Amino acid sequence: MRIEETNITLWLIGICVIVYLLQQIFPTVTNIFSFTTMYALSQPWTFVTAIFLHGSATHILFNMIALFFFGTFLERRISKRSYILIFFLSGIIGNLGFMLTMPPDASGLGASGAIYGIMGVLTVLTPTTIVYVSGIPMPMFVAAIFWFILNFFGLLGPGIGYSAHLGGLFFGIFAGFYFRYRTKRNVFIFGKTY
Repeated sequence: MRIEETNITLWLIGICVIVYLLQQIFPTVTNIFSFTTMYALSQPWTFVTAIFLHGSATHILFNMIALFFFGTFLERRISKRSYILIFFLSGIIGNLGFMLTMPPDASGLGASGAIYGIMGVLTVLTPTTIVYVSGIPMPMFVAAIFWFILNFFGLLGPGIGYSAHLGGLFFGIFAGFYFRYRTKRNVFIFGKTY
C-alpha cells in the first residue's frame, strides 16, 4: 500500500492505543520512554517516544478524539508526508518547550504537543472553520486564541505540560503560514502541487 492511500491519522491512533496497552502490561515502558527534562539530552529518543505514551485512560481518550477530528481534517488538505512531518516536529518541539520551562525532574508524555501542532496548521489554513470548544461553536482562529490563553495562564500552575502544548501550537502556526505561502506560489490542492 502506497503512503498516499494510507490513513495516517488512524495509524497514529492505533500506535498510541497499542503503546498505552503495553504501558498497562509493562509499567517500565513508561519509565524508559517518557520525556524527563534532566535526561533529555542523554536520552534524545524520548523527544519522540514520549509522544506515543499516555498517563491515563482519560488522557489517551481525549487526545485520540482530538487527533481523529483535527488530524483527519488536516490530512485531507496537505500531503501525507507533510502531515507526518508536522505531527512529529510539533511533538518534538512541544517536548523542547517542556524541557525549557519545567523543573529538571519533570516528566512529560502524550501526543498533545503534536495535536496542538495540527490545530495550529488548521488555524492558518482554515481559520473560519467552525469547531466546538466545550460544546460552544466558534471559528478555528478564535478557538486557537482561547487555547493559547488557557495554556499560557496554565503555565503558572503545576501538573500539565502547557509549555508542550504551546510549543506544538506555535510550530503548527508557523508551518501553516509556510503552506499558505506555498499555496500562493503554486496551485496546491489536497496535498498535491499542480
